[in-house]
Amino acid sequence: MKRVVITGAGTINSLGHTVPDTLEAMREGRCGISELEFRDVERLAIKIGGQVRGFGAEGRFNRQQMTLYDRFTQFTLTATKEAIEQSGLVFHGELAARSGVVLGTAGGGVSTWDDNYRSVYEDGKNRVHPFVVPKLMNNAAASHVSMEYNLKGPSFTVSTACASSNHAMAMAFQMVRSGAAPTMVTGGSESMLCFGGVKAWEGLRVMSKDACRPFSANRNGMVQGEGAGIFVFEEFEHARARGADILCEVVGFAMSSDASDIVMPSKQGASRAMAGALSDARLNASDVGYINAHGTGTAANDKTECSAVADVFGQHADELMISSTKSMHGHLIGGTGAVELLACIMAVRDGVIAPTIGYEEPDPECALDVVPNEAREASVDVALSNAFAFGGLNAVLALKRV
Repeated sequence: MKRVVITGAGTINSLGHTVPDTLEAMREGRCGISELEFRDVERLAIKIGGQVRGFGAEGRFNRQQMTLYDRFTQFTLTATKEAIEQSGLVFHGELAARSGVVLGTAGGGVSTWDDNYRSVYEDGKNRVHPFVVPKLMNNAAASHVSMEYNLKGPSFTVSTACASSNHAMAMAFQMVRSGAAPTMVTGGSESMLCFGGVKAWEGLRVMSKDACRPFSANRNGMVQGEGAGIFVFEEFEHARARGADILCEVVGFAMSSDASDIVMPSKQGASRAMAGALSDARLNASDVGYINAHGTGTAANDKTECSAVADVFGQHADELMISSTKSMHGHLIGGTGAVELLACIMAVRDGVIAPTIGYEEPDPECALDVVPNEAREASVDVALSNAFAFGGLNAVLALKRV
């Protein structure tokens, strides 16, 4: 099997419009969650979120592109540009023919659905724009990335709720590791912060009205975010031969299904995914220094995840650092694992552990080192990124310092 490294990273989210800005915000423990601003927000019970401010899509895309790009696609293309520019790759010839793109999203073009349902049902219009379907389809972002960068290899979208990005990146990792592709563009994006998107989530009664406080005893729910995280996964020898700057190595992954409940998480399913990632990477539990937790801030998720970590890591669990950056940027649903992977890269590359902000009260059921409120400097060789989705779909990635 071939070694797989990351040679490019890009993002846009509520913490920053670039990777450097986002990592600086994580180091500072800055919160990107604020009052939402969009049409009919006053009709919502939940009025906060990790909304991307000052994006200025009209200045980034021309009029024709705007008719084709939902907000989640706009975020994807913005982050992809940063990632590919950092990688230094230009896709042509055999490289273009074999390289592809695998992206994750849960909702796809939610803003386009919302706008056009409003147009038909509320405004009484009998026609919608002819590009509504290609604009809202879940594979739109992946397709536009492939067209923009001449990626002619395997390209598709994964939609597994909150684990979508991790599943997508796992598929990209597997393709490069197997030799099926020399490079893959991967990650995920989401933009559900519109009236219809938030109203649907309100119905689940898992949303906080004031803040995301993962692992804190007084936590009261999750907070949605939006944005994208995109990476270039590349075969190690290919990257080394061209003198690429390697951010870190992807060394393992595992996926599992709880097969138990559509919304309640299972400790066994989470445990099997983490243990499987260690096995796939040929690592011992003691090799891991940091886990970027799924850590949504709901009572059920946080205690279940902490219990699973304790089961898998045993005594080493007390030495692990585990944090949830959702406390800062919100839960990007299908895009969240991609933005969170940046915290894992920062841990193994820069030796900086992103904090869990908003932590106020210890919870005996979450009795781990959750890096409360302030970032920490620490040498980390291996980090795990956890994603545990509604439907009981789990995906865990393992990263290693190069």
